[in-house]
Amino acid sequence: MYQRLDGEQWRHIWVVSDIHGCYQWLMDELSRRHFNRRHDLLISVGDIIDRGPDSVKCLRLMQEKWFCAVRGNHEQMALDSINDNDFSLWTLNGGIWFSELGVGERKKALALLEACRSLPHIIEIRCANGLNVIAHADYPSAEYVWNKPVSAQHTLWDRERLMGFMIGKGQGISGADHFWFGHTPVDKRYDFGNLHYIDTGAVFGGVLTLVQLQ
Repeated sequence: MYQRLDGEQWRHIWVVSDIHGCYQWLMDELSRRHFNRRHDLLISVGDIIDRGPDSVKCLRLMQEKWFCAVRGNHEQMALDSINDNDFSLWTLNGGIWFSELGVGERKKALALLEACRSLPHIIEIRCANGLNVIAHADYPSAEYVWNKPVSAQHTLWDRERLMGFMIGKGQGISGADHFWFGHTPVDKRYDFGNLHYIDTGAVFGGVLTLVQLQ
C-alpha cells in the first residue's frame, strides 16, 4: 500500500493532478517547465486513465523512470473489471476507450493495465519542502504514520474530509508537512493547512495543475 521515495535522487520534483488521458496536455505543461527526464521526477495523484483521448499513452508513462503514481479509483475500476470480467461500470465512468480498441491493441492495453496492480495507494517522499504524502482521494486517518493500516477504499474514493472543509468543518491530518490529493474536481487548487486538493478538472474543461515540491 505504501511506497517511500528519496527526494535527494532528483533535481526537481513535481506533483500533477488527475491526468485522465490528457497525455499531450501533460507533455506541453512539462515542456513549459523545462522538465528534465534525466534529472527530474513527476508524481501523479492517480486517475491517469479514462475520459481523455490518450489513456494508452498515459499508461505507458508508468514505464518511464521519471514518472510514478499512486493508484486512483479509475485504475481500480479497470482492475476490478478485469478481475470480474464485467466492464459495465468502468465503461460508464470513462473506460469506453478500452472497448473501442482493436483486438491487438486491447491485448497490449491489458498488459499495461495489469501493471497498475503494482501502484501504491500512498507515496511518501521527503523533498526540499519537507515530508510529502501523496494519495488519490484521502489519507483516512487523523495522523499519518508510515505503513499504518488504513482503508484502501477510503484512500481511493473518500470525499468526506474535503466536503467538510468546504463547509468549515474539515479535520486536518498530522504526521507530515504536506498531503496532496486529487479525485474530486474543484474550480481551483484548495489548501487547508497542510492538505492540498489539486484536481482542477483538466478533462472537464478546467486546468492541469502541477506543483513543484523541489
